[in-house]
Amino acid sequence: MANAASGMAVHDDCKLRFLDLKAKRTYRFIVFKIEEKQKQVVVEKLGEPSESYEDFTASLPADECRYAVYDFDFVTEENCQKSRIIFIAWSPDTSKVRSKMIYASSKDRFKRELDGIQVELQATDPTEMGLDVIRSRSG
Repeated sequence: MANAASGMAVHDDCKLRFLDLKAKRTYRFIVFKIEEKQKQVVVEKLGEPSESYEDFTASLPADECRYAVYDFDFVTEENCQKSRIIFIAWSPDTSKVRSKMIYASSKDRFKRELDGIQVELQATDPTEMGLDVIRSRSG
């Protein structure tokens, strides 16, 4: 099982969409899914720049693992506009053990394909990736 998981391919679309988010800010967020049968990570959902953090969290399934990146805009105490690209490994307690293991063992390899991630969060329920958590980790 570990071999199958670590042999996970990353679809080119994942990298291309991430570059669009990072360089052109075409998307607010991207949700990635592992297709077990194809043994690869694919793009599941793209969030428009106008979509909110609530739209983003609503697009993560309550009982399935996902990877996601979110382009987080914020204002510092010095009143500077900044943004951070947040990588979230979503692994809800209610997801299948096999799924959790596959996502956990593939995460670092997948993350290496996405150059430019500034903050990483691991979340098992929505409170672990609330806006307050993201703000505190982004500062």
